[in-house]
Amino acid sequence: MKAEPQTHVVDVIMPRLSDSMEEATVLRWLKQPGAPVAKGEPLVEVETDKATIVYEAEFDGVLEAILVAEGGSAALGEVIAQARSEGEAPAPRKRVEAAASPPARATATALPATGRTNQRRRATPVARRLAAELGVPLEGVNGSGPGGRIVRADVRSAARAGGTGLPTGRGDRGAVTDVRLTPTQRTIALRMTESRAQVPEFTLEAEIDMEAAAALRDELRDLGRDPLPSFNDLVVKAAALALRDFPGLNASYEDGRVLRFGRVNVGIAVATDDALVVPTIFDADRLSIFEIARVARLMVERVGRRDVGVEDLRDGTFTVSNLGMYGVRRFNAVINPPQAAILAVGEVARRPAVGVAGEIVARYQMDVALSCDHRVVYGAEAARFLQRLKLLLERPVALVVNG
Repeated sequence: MKAEPQTHVVDVIMPRLSDSMEEATVLRWLKQPGAPVAKGEPLVEVETDKATIVYEAEFDGVLEAILVAEGGSAALGEVIAQARSEGEAPAPRKRVEAAASPPARATATALPATGRTNQRRRATPVARRLAAELGVPLEGVNGSGPGGRIVRADVRSAARAGGTGLPTGRGDRGAVTDVRLTPTQRTIALRMTESRAQVPEFTLEAEIDMEAAAALRDELRDLGRDPLPSFNDLVVKAAALALRDFPGLNASYEDGRVLRFGRVNVGIAVATDDALVVPTIFDADRLSIFEIARVARLMVERVGRRDVGVEDLRDGTFTVSNLGMYGVRRFNAVINPPQAAILAVGEVARRPAVGVAGEIVARYQMDVALSCDHRVVYGAEAARFLQRLKLLLERPVALVVNG
């Protein structure tokens, strides 16, 4: 008698698509159950705390079942689909459904007639934190996620229904428009709240004379250099070189440990219509200012088209956030965990300054603010970093000859 072929089932899990990711939302499945899938082929479009990303299959076979429907959320490492080797018999439905609830995690169960249960309701970490913030008991929330898992949307719905934490009345403020946040916006809000609540940060400010930097850009423009490095490109290069000299800022605080990194990967904050994305310029200390200009423009264009890849958003070790193009003179940026520092950059503009002979002259000036995690960086080290950054930007020839 011929033996039946053994079915090899592959669990498709929610991968880590950004450094700060805890969960992501499935926007669109690009393959349906029964369809063949090749390794490297687009499989599913997901939205993380950073951007919308197309995740490519890491297997060859046939998509067996989708466990997280479009619009649903899944935590990092959670099974979102299953596949089988092409040509093998379909896996039994019972096996596929059971995989939605890994044995290591508690599953949501129906409450007995007494209305009490000893099992902890199954919810995403983000949903638990939001429930705590809004005062919503998870015992009364129906989960819409896979396997009855409670997701953020469930908590918000329960809060509205119970009148908890979410104002619904008009009062004397006129008509109220309830602006629904996208999953990316909600995650950004949560991450920034966590940063302010958990990171003991301090901020140092400095004013930098940008007259020489402006003259350098004029010379490069006259020489026809394309792309012409922007002021922000010069700041990224200067920050990268300063990080090489002060590696204590090129670090993270994770699980009670300080981790210093051998590569200087500078993230640049790029605003979209509804989110803030931070693509990474890898090894910025080793790149020329022209290479940085080229990479930065490419990243901004890709963010605008919403086609940044996973590899573009991870492994940043420091962030530069620039609002100078909006005429903002100075601001303090929120640290991007788990990084230890972020540099806020204001506009470059002519302002009154004291000349060599004591006269008042108009010179290009720029304000910067360095925010640091005090668990990793102390004030004196941050001050020396700013001093080095200021020197590099006020004598920018070093930015050209380095890298």
